[in-house]
Amino acid sequence: MRVRLVGRCFSLVSSLISYRPGSKNTKPDALSRLFSSSVASTDPEGILPEGRVVGLTVWGIERQVKQALTHTPSPRACPRNLLFVPVPTRLAVLQWAHSAKLAGHPGIRGTLASIRQRFWWPTREHDTRCFVAACSVCAQTKSGNSPPAGRLRPLPIPSRPWSHIALDFITGLPSSAGKTVILTVVDRFSKAAHFIPLAKLPSAKETAQIIIENVFRIHGLPSDVVSDRGPQFTSQFWREFCRLIGASVSLSSGQAERANQTIGRILRSLSFRNPASWSEQLPWAEYAHNSLPSSATGLSPFQSSLGYQPPLFSSQFAESSVPSAQAFVQRCERTWKRVRSALCRYRAQTVRAANKRRTKSPRYCRGQRVWLSTQTLPLKTASRKLTPRFIGPFRISQIINPVAVRLLLPRYLRRVHPVFHVSCVKPVLRAPARLPPPPHPCRGRTYLQGP
Repeated sequence: MRVRLVGRCFSLVSSLISYRPGSKNTKPDALSRLFSSSVASTDPEGILPEGRVVGLTVWGIERQVKQALTHTPSPRACPRNLLFVPVPTRLAVLQWAHSAKLAGHPGIRGTLASIRQRFWWPTREHDTRCFVAACSVCAQTKSGNSPPAGRLRPLPIPSRPWSHIALDFITGLPSSAGKTVILTVVDRFSKAAHFIPLAKLPSAKETAQIIIENVFRIHGLPSDVVSDRGPQFTSQFWREFCRLIGASVSLSSGQAERANQTIGRILRSLSFRNPASWSEQLPWAEYAHNSLPSSATGLSPFQSSLGYQPPLFSSQFAESSVPSAQAFVQRCERTWKRVRSALCRYRAQTVRAANKRRTKSPRYCRGQRVWLSTQTLPLKTASRKLTPRFIGPFRISQIINPVAVRLLLPRYLRRVHPVFHVSCVKPVLRAPARLPPPPHPCRGRTYLQGP
């Protein structure tokens, strides 16, 4: 029937069937070749070879536990569907559930979830918490999600202008009249600031000369110098220079960074059409910064440091009488007392607000080993995303104050200043050499045996 239908279809088309020799069939296809099957086999052929048939997976740790159970019987408290883990093999079980490739160093909850599927022992939860907390790989590769450690420890409040100064640099600026860097010098008492344009980032010796030319000749020598962790301020020369002028050195840059934000905002407003003209606008920006009231004192830096607000209009000179020297000194003393009281109130308010987002730091001691955060370290790595969050451990050589420690750093970190805030370190938790023995009943209660 099917052949008849095909024949009817071909009868409607005029065609000529002719013979073609096989030697001319250069491209043979399935229609021109006779199908011939191989010798039929009655034996069924498997899909996978016998050597590749997958059997039931048995982990080596399971065999190790079962072998240990031949010497230590399971207690009655062990569930029937779980294996009791004797003391000698508990550390191996914890390493399998936490440190193996299939585990991926999970937290306490994830490690317990893997152990609970197959294993049991009385102190399973406690041992897991201790093991995960002491894991050195987790300590180096995981960043904590808790608030930073260390209560805010504010700097002492100065009693007069320009006795305590803060320094910082503004970099990454376009070249303007050959200048690419700004050195910010802030008076921590009055919040007055000098912004000094520089051709390049100076060395420690050059920074000291700039301070002498632009700060000392106007305001005298400071008794305290606060800076960031830049190489200019952590070098031996800078420390010796501060020692010779009788100034103490502190590492903190909050005051100067706040002034940098203000001067950056003013410069953007004045030179946004021509960024290369920022050096021409810098004197105007400095005056604007020093003439505006400070949120900490309620007075402008000019009023806090000079005792008066420089007038902008000539008519102000005619309207005011020239005060006597004694009255001027008294007015300056009243102004400074007012500024100091305002700074005390502002510091107390800042401490309360900051401590809400901080936790109490652990108590460290000399010789203790700690992990060091890599967040602020100048490390050269192929990928910052895959860089360990902590390195070490390093030993504490000195307790500077409750929120700062000095570390014994290796030679490859010799250019890093060894003093760190406690939020940059965390203690090393050492795993126990062996897990505690199983508990034994004593008068109706369960007690842990001694080591």
